[in-house]
Amino acid sequence: MKQTVMIIGGGIGGLALAHGLRRAGIPVAVYERSQTRTEWLQGYRIHINPHGSRALHECLDPAAWQAFLDTVSTGDGGFGFTTERFANLLHISHEDIAVSPDPAEQHYGVSRISLRQVLLSGLDDVLHLGKTFTRYETTPDGRVTAYFEDGSSATADLLIGADGANSRVRRQLLPHADRIDTGVTAVAGKHRLTESALARLPQQLTRDANLVIPAGRGNLFTAVWRHDRATVAPDASLPEGFLLDNAADYTFWAYADASAWFPSDVDGYDGEALTRLILDRTRDWSAELRDLIGGSDPATVNVVRIRSATPVDPWPTGPVTLLGDAIHNMTPMAGIGANTALRDADLLRRQLIAVESGQLSQVAAVAEYERQMRDYGFAAVKQSLRNARQAASANRFGRTMFRTVLRTMSAVPPLKRRFARSFGS
Repeated sequence: MKQTVMIIGGGIGGLALAHGLRRAGIPVAVYERSQTRTEWLQGYRIHINPHGSRALHECLDPAAWQAFLDTVSTGDGGFGFTTERFANLLHISHEDIAVSPDPAEQHYGVSRISLRQVLLSGLDDVLHLGKTFTRYETTPDGRVTAYFEDGSSATADLLIGADGANSRVRRQLLPHADRIDTGVTAVAGKHRLTESALARLPQQLTRDANLVIPAGRGNLFTAVWRHDRATVAPDASLPEGFLLDNAADYTFWAYADASAWFPSDVDGYDGEALTRLILDRTRDWSAELRDLIGGSDPATVNVVRIRSATPVDPWPTGPVTLLGDAIHNMTPMAGIGANTALRDADLLRRQLIAVESGQLSQVAAVAEYERQMRDYGFAAVKQSLRNARQAASANRFGRTMFRTVLRTMSAVPPLKRRFARSFGS
């Protein structure tokens, strides 16, 4: 009898896995608490690196993979490191970063809206909306039953918690698995790239991603997002004038520093007050960077408390496992959270196909998935946490040394090429 799989959570990793299992002929069902397909309109765009591209290529059928390629935004920007006076420390070109002509080995930008629409396509028969998970129970025959708030339940051979950073599945499976407040806070916004903005802002801020490393404290990250080539309008029920994130060009920026540096009531600030706060704290920065911050739509400016998972020791493998943010939630400071979830999806897909073909038992397959996932997943958590804490550090000596290293790489081509090859992974 075929193994059956249920996925709790219809996010990026869960939906990618559902595609991969369905494509392999493995019965799968996704239970998502959202009531409709159009509830996920918040957030910022996503950088898909080669790990994520390979995973999507392997999980999606050819038509869905092509729909992804037809959707992603175009752009040939590089990545720059600058001082707060906008002096160049190191610049990596798009050609340095894009090392393969294979579409499955490249970097892409895509809105959460459009990516989710691509991932939802073709899953009508396996996606169950309006299902809020409450708990699970293992059955005497080694299967698992999930219970939902509406009183319904479902049973499968394997339950996969892909229900995000506040995962209820994780809370039951690994109640000791913690998420910590990193002590870092960020204020982020979007500067729309209108004709006026394109004429006014320097090209580096309208083409490249940048990390601004001041001599003092904090840092500023910027990234340019072009509209998706295939802009998917979820439906006609949106408010009049609603501006979809996938239909506009903008430069995203995020200023991060130690939480203690911010006013204690900063969470209550509106967009205008947050903008004034960051302009005040960057008053000695270059006019170009201050124009980027000050010219943002206040409605897009918000504050984020940065949280992170902590490493978890191996646990006994059973009929319940975890994927993506449900287990290795990380700070956004490395830009690899979504890609790590996609990597999970592809790895677990391959392991379950091995079960289906009789090469492995379910316990052995899931145990190996968990071993590998913990290794690379918590390595990514560590990297992103390190980046966050560096952003909040006021150690001038450390910043001076980092800026010196960047200048050295800029002056030594072999070092620069080696750094570029690992960029964004």
